[in-house]
Amino acid sequence: MKSKVKWGILSTAYIGTEHVIPAMKSSEYSEVHAIASRNYNKAKTVADKLNILKYYGTYEELLKDNEIDAVYISLPNHLHVPWAIKCLEAGKHVLLEKPIGLSSLEAQKLLDESKKYPHLKIMEAFMYRHHPQWIKAKELVDSGAIGKVKTIQSFFSFFDDNPNSIVNNKKYGGGSLMDIGCYPISLSRFIFNSEPQEVFSNIEYHPKLEVDIEATVQMKFNEGTSSFFSSIQLDERQQAQIFGTNGKIEFDIPFNPIANEPSKIFLYRNNKTEVIIFESCDQYTIQADLFSLAIINDTKVPTPLEDAVSNMKVIEAIIKSNKFSKPFKL
Repeated sequence: MKSKVKWGILSTAYIGTEHVIPAMKSSEYSEVHAIASRNYNKAKTVADKLNILKYYGTYEELLKDNEIDAVYISLPNHLHVPWAIKCLEAGKHVLLEKPIGLSSLEAQKLLDESKKYPHLKIMEAFMYRHHPQWIKAKELVDSGAIGKVKTIQSFFSFFDDNPNSIVNNKKYGGGSLMDIGCYPISLSRFIFNSEPQEVFSNIEYHPKLEVDIEATVQMKFNEGTSSFFSSIQLDERQQAQIFGTNGKIEFDIPFNPIANEPSKIFLYRNNKTEVIIFESCDQYTIQADLFSLAIINDTKVPTPLEDAVSNMKVIEAIIKSNKFSKPFKL
């Protein structure tokens, strides 16, 4: 039995080089073995900088490396599904950046394809779910610590008006919903442990780039509601609050807490505030360890691919609600 999974990295994207790869190198069960770019010199530069043994000038070359067990894909959204399928065909396990693809049909295609390879693991990389603060929040909710959850409020924003940025490229699957709105959707489904029945939205699109730059959304679940706001043209902010009949849970930094600093959530109940502090940790390292352990032990991955398909369906429903200016039922 292997003690570590050998990883190959497809793309030299910022999320990988600045977050995921360093986190994997600190992982107990992961080893970053190779990286690939469409530009050989860029692959070499990144490999030298991050002390990665091998580097390739094409993605195909990396997939031919028989020493690689798993591949992490941080390519632009429109390339997620095609290359994930190629990885499966090459016999590689796949950790795929969010969102899973450009549509629920594309996501379903990947899910169907993955079933042809039951011995291979595949998962969407929603790293926040593995952080201890969210594990604890879920435990508090499920134990009834704040009573019955009635509503969730969250927002996520940053500013990027560069027309050459991937997040502003419609063809590549840019926009606030795909890039960051997917987080409030995911957390709401995670906390309620169900799918929304109906969504209602108001979306502002960039007049030239045609990507959504702001989205205001309300989701109706059987158990309650969730509302969120996402924007790629506002000051960088993030927040999440879970309201129950007997209390509230509030996050200090819900989605990307600083890895080398303690994180905290606030539990409000019985007219008292309890601050729950978590030791510093890297949620990307935890994600890598959990996925690698699923490979080593041949167990289920933490989040099945069906969850990724469902999240994409909600994004599509939100877009349709705005298009027709009325609530849209799922």
